[in-house]
Amino acid sequence: MPNMSLEKVKMPEQEADVRNKNFKEVALGYTLEQAQEEATRCLNCRHKPCMNGCPVGVPIPEFIQHVAEGDIEAAYQTIKRENALPAICGRVCPQENQCEGKCVRAIKGEAVGIGRLERFVADYHMALNKEEKVEIEKNHHKVAIVGSGPAGITCAGELAKRGYDVTVFEALHETGGVLVYGIPEFRLPKALVAKEVDNVKKLGVHVETNVIVGRSITIDELKEEGYEAIFVGSGAGLPRFMGISGENLNGVYAANEFLTRVNLMKAYQFPDHPTPVKISEKVAVIGGGNVAMDAARTAKRLGAKEVYIVYRRGEEELPARKEEIHHAKEEGIIFKLLNNPIAIHGEDGWVKSMECVEMTLGEPDASGRRRPVEKEGSEFLLEVGTVIEAIGQSPNPLIRQTTPGLETQKWGGIIVEEETMATSKDGVYAGGDVVTGAATVILAMGAGKNAAKAIDEALNKQ
Repeated sequence: MPNMSLEKVKMPEQEADVRNKNFKEVALGYTLEQAQEEATRCLNCRHKPCMNGCPVGVPIPEFIQHVAEGDIEAAYQTIKRENALPAICGRVCPQENQCEGKCVRAIKGEAVGIGRLERFVADYHMALNKEEKVEIEKNHHKVAIVGSGPAGITCAGELAKRGYDVTVFEALHETGGVLVYGIPEFRLPKALVAKEVDNVKKLGVHVETNVIVGRSITIDELKEEGYEAIFVGSGAGLPRFMGISGENLNGVYAANEFLTRVNLMKAYQFPDHPTPVKISEKVAVIGGGNVAMDAARTAKRLGAKEVYIVYRRGEEELPARKEEIHHAKEEGIIFKLLNNPIAIHGEDGWVKSMECVEMTLGEPDASGRRRPVEKEGSEFLLEVGTVIEAIGQSPNPLIRQTTPGLETQKWGGIIVEEETMATSKDGVYAGGDVVTGAATVILAMGAGKNAAKAIDEALNKQ
């Protein structure tokens, strides 16, 4: 008999006043018993609507059925057929807008905890520390992948399984892309990312770090070296700024710079080790997305006494996941909504305060959200010593500037064919944030899978 509870099995978590002082994972994961209890909430619908919401096509009811039966290894192998990074996706995917958003149980009550179950299955498998033997017959075709983030590593894994000689070129000194430098340790442990990336490497994928494509080597030079196809999954790491006065003061960070310092320079080991990131007692984070929540919650863990989220719209318009907003509030982050910064003021070269203006919401704009309008005469000063801007990123221009014949959008995104991810340049494909702008991990993975399929079909026609 299905478990007809209207609520998901609660996920154990660290207490808010404890976790906001450490970088350990917030959510602690299900036990086997909790996972099986949640799995029995799945109705195993005939039409499987949840799968329509999964960008990589995981057989969701099938793996959940295995969990309900207690065969966790079978559940893991079912997921891995379509998703090379289940422990990561189980933690950072916006399931509420994807698979769980299509779940029949969500019509009346809460959706089945698909993400929680995926995480449990992946963690359970990792804990067994099984060495998986991989035997792949090589086809002697060479493919290059630019970037080792979710799009690149997924494309690399899919092609390696098909027998291709795959080399991934990563600009930084560690693999994983945004999974490593952009998402805080308390949401996505770095050791876990390393394990899942290692699983892809075991398929025979070769990785070269500290290679900046567009500077160390160009796309055309890769083709000259015998790579028959190239997939660009270099992400969107170029920060945007508001263009207000005072942005050049010490104490002003772009969110991705701030999070990269914390992650790659291991500031998350604070307070056991000195932090390489200087913040003040009062911090303002501009923006309302997931990156803003990550930056604010990180600043709190680095010792800030007061952390503000400053966002020009209201709570209903916040683009961050509801779970991240909820966790931020629990951890003491102060939300200053319907406020917009207009200047940053300093003293002796350092941030001293941020001038803001109150906003009201007018008519909807092109995005469908109500346009924020300034309230005349409502200016005020917010006393802060650190300002972190989390208002979006765009692709680094290096690749488009050094690749003749590669068509891009005005804002920098590479133009591709929707189904094949093929670019205007022969043999070059692209996907993930370098195409869409900053989006989700799972959408980038879906693009990587689509590109791998298209590359395979194109090279097999030769």
